[in-house]
Amino acid sequence: SKDLKGAMEILIEQKREKLSTVEKLDEHMDFASQLIFAQNRGDLTAENVNQCVLEMMIAAPDTLSVTLFFMLILIAEHPTVEEEMMREIETVMGKQELQS
Repeated sequence: SKDLKGAMEILIEQKREKLSTVEKLDEHMDFASQLIFAQNRGDLTAENVNQCVLEMMIAAPDTLSVTLFFMLILIAEHPTVEEEMMREIETVMGKQELQS
């Protein structure tokens, strides 16, 4: 538990350093960034930020897989929605290759 907590603190500090050096902040604004800025404003403590990131790392894979599973089932059951999604992806991506 201490090792994992220490690793999270290192990752958060690396993220904090990256945020302080980027030119376009909006390209790097994710949930972890929002937490760091909330701490900078005094809305959260360092412990709050560490705990949130730790919980995201531990809980996210399980909940994400269940959510994606049900999303794919719903899409498969509604082909018109799938077609709309594909059109939107093509509109946004154009001829660019999709990446994970």
